[in-house]
Amino acid sequence: MLVLVVSLKVKPGRADDFIAAAQADGEGTTANEEGNFQFSVARDQADPDRFFLFEVYRDEAALEAHRATPHFLRYREATADIYAEEPVRHVCANVFPDDSWWAR
Repeated sequence: MLVLVVSLKVKPGRADDFIAAAQADGEGTTANEEGNFQFSVARDQADPDRFFLFEVYRDEAALEAHRATPHFLRYREATADIYAEEPVRHVCANVFPDDSWWAR
């Protein structure tokens, strides 16, 4: 499994725009991508302009396939000028639960 964790901050007043774009991408991902096992978006309680994405993919190929989907390309377009700072992406190896849990 490949886990993608992204920390990002949006410009003041743009949180609702980001939420709409992320939700549409997440819905497209979870409904249409068999290589995706989780797509979650969380909002920082102390800073309402900071968000975290947590995505689990079967492998690098599944993540690359995600990046070519129409819903992801719409997300990229919708968020092109939304960030207050460059998102920080971490590509991680899964530890717990083990890979068989995600694949069931």
